[in-house]
Amino acid sequence: MNQFEFRRVLGGFCSGVTVVTAMADGVPVGMTCQSFFSLSLDPPLIAFSPSRSSTSYPRIRSSGSFCVNILEAGQEELCRQFARSGTDKWRDVPWRPGVTGSPVLDGVLASIDCALERDLETGDHYLTIGRVVALESTPDRRPLLFFNGAFERLPAA
Repeated sequence: MNQFEFRRVLGGFCSGVTVVTAMADGVPVGMTCQSFFSLSLDPPLIAFSPSRSSTSYPRIRSSGSFCVNILEAGQEELCRQFARSGTDKWRDVPWRPGVTGSPVLDGVLASIDCALERDLETGDHYLTIGRVVALESTPDRRPLLFFNGAFERLPAA
């Protein structure tokens, strides 16, 4: 098995797309992340897996809290904006502080505000576990999905 085959096979698993945000030294920081999942109901825990090469993640980790913003269909450009390095990711992005102070992005499908519970090095990524302290959603919206290397949308109901 090689990395190409590994990526090809796992790319066939459809995932949602998130932007993980935090406040680090009074400045908003964020990154796109599609490796996100629910981990536990009791206590309420979620997890995501940022790359160890990420320049944004160390700042998110140092803040001690973060918000997972689940993107809705139509937010492809927002996803791309937070995936870029070396640019102003926050240009023209409206947001408000969540319970932890982490940015909640306007217009997202859902937001999950968390305290950092644990962070583990796992291969070329981290496994970051967050204890949920607040969440909200807009159930009538559709999620932005990623499948086989491209954005996808669910058909209209």
